[in-house]
Amino acid sequence: MDKGCVLITGAAGGLGWEMARVFHRRGEHLLLADMNGELLAQRVASLGTPERVAMLAGDITDARHQEALVAQAASTFGGVRILVNNAGITHRSLAEKTDPAVLRKVMQVDWQAPLELALRALPQVQAHRGTLVNVGSMAGWMPVLGRTAYCAAKSALAQSFEVIRCEQQRHGVHVLMVYPSFIDTPIEQHALGFDGKPARHARSMVGKMKSADWMAERIVAACVQRRKRVYSDRLSVFGALLWRIAPDLYQRIMMKKFAVELEQ
Repeated sequence: MDKGCVLITGAAGGLGWEMARVFHRRGEHLLLADMNGELLAQRVASLGTPERVAMLAGDITDARHQEALVAQAASTFGGVRILVNNAGITHRSLAEKTDPAVLRKVMQVDWQAPLELALRALPQVQAHRGTLVNVGSMAGWMPVLGRTAYCAAKSALAQSFEVIRCEQQRHGVHVLMVYPSFIDTPIEQHALGFDGKPARHARSMVGKMKSADWMAERIVAACVQRRKRVYSDRLSVFGALLWRIAPDLYQRIMMKKFAVELEQ
């Protein structure tokens, strides 16, 4: 059987690109996907190993693009061995002011597309007894002001793939859930506002910003070790636990830290 490849979505920048670099250093075959075809082509060229790296630009929410990715993985590398669902989008806007189209887009990109792509690639992943990696967020574990759809989408992503983990154990498929917190990636720079245009205010945060390359190393190491979950930092984990054991206290702290959202 062919070795198979690592398929990474949202691979042209941020966390996706840093994971691509780490996997590439490990000698993996890569199939990189992103909406930004020009930047993606530059990234692929910079790796300098055309025999080991392929790319396909497109909209990850488009079923035809998903089908094309799976077909290219099969024809070029013998299938997907590791799928990294990394592509994502967020918003900063109060629910009452947000265009429903923004809510739908966030859910499509952050939950529906990763789930659909995983199911399309699943026969190949099963054949390789491979791995499904899903980049979630600590926001999927606890509420955050101004992130109605993002919190919902990342929560749905986590729950869906925890179910898939149980269903796929008998097939030898490994599921790794990734829970970053505040990572320095373009996702926040490209956050949507209430009207679907770029958000007009800077994001609020708690704790220190972590670098994308730091998180990428943790993710790839967890993938190799076939761990079930990997987190960003202890402060975020504490916040998630606080939400569960003292939700009113958590909400008071969160509303203070993210109070700027109420002013938008």
